[in-house]
Amino acid sequence: MKTSRRTFLKTGAMAALGVAILPQSVFASGKSKQKGIVGLQLYSVRDDMMKDPVGSLTQLAKMGYVYVEHANYVDQKFYGFLAPEFRKVLDGLGLKMISGHTVMGKQHWDETKKDFSDSWKKTVGDAAVLGQKWVISPWMDETMRKTYDDFKRYMDVFNKCGELCKKSGMKFGYHNHDFEFSQKLNDEKIFDIIMKSIDNNLVALQLDIGNLYNGGAIALDVMNQYPGRFEIMHVKDEIPAKTGTEKYESTILGEGIVNTKKVVDLGTKKGGTRCYIIEQESYGEKTPMYCAKADLDIMKKWGY
Repeated sequence: MKTSRRTFLKTGAMAALGVAILPQSVFASGKSKQKGIVGLQLYSVRDDMMKDPVGSLTQLAKMGYVYVEHANYVDQKFYGFLAPEFRKVLDGLGLKMISGHTVMGKQHWDETKKDFSDSWKKTVGDAAVLGQKWVISPWMDETMRKTYDDFKRYMDVFNKCGELCKKSGMKFGYHNHDFEFSQKLNDEKIFDIIMKSIDNNLVALQLDIGNLYNGGAIALDVMNQYPGRFEIMHVKDEIPAKTGTEKYESTILGEGIVNTKKVVDLGTKKGGTRCYIIEQESYGEKTPMYCAKADLDIMKKWGY
């Protein structure tokens, strides 16, 4: 299946996703030889998760995954489970939901009341039940980035969401695609506006080191431009796309143009990165589960 994450998000299928609290001790209690936490964005195995979420998670746990990042919170359920139920499934498999992707849109902020909608508060609350560390919005609708002033106001809402998440021991986050690097407002790249507008103590930028190539950016350059700003990363590699409208598509780590090992190593040394989330959306002739295992083995080989 070659449905791009961007297309998936734009259809609105993820407009109601979810996210939540992991103690700081998790970062200190890992194996000392590891350079950081490694997890999997479950969108990488999206078809498997929709058909059999428990069976799929069981396979991932057997591969050696401990941390996962969700991509499905619909009607206040994670892959069809209420938050307490899904937490029980995860605990039973020894898995931890370190972060999750939930689109935060205009409808989630009431400008008149200066407060978040009940639905968004529920989203954050359910994220906390799962034990997440980050609540990440993976998309920004075009209507939110038409003018510089409107966009800046939306960045203020990002910071307010950071304050909301902090009350439950979490941090809000934003995950880039490509438009952040190709689109400008007031002659300034959207990505640069984001980076200067968000409060780093409240809002994390989850750098997707593959998506940005479709926006004309290079991962190593972005990492060097903003040292210490990327505590959580989407680890990808990219090759020229064989189909679709985008120039590049993802592939097994180490097989593309990103120079992934060098980027993740720079994250460790300079980027402030402590959580590396693998994501692969295209698989060639291989299966998603095969790729998930191969990517984890490669990260382990690199010392993660």
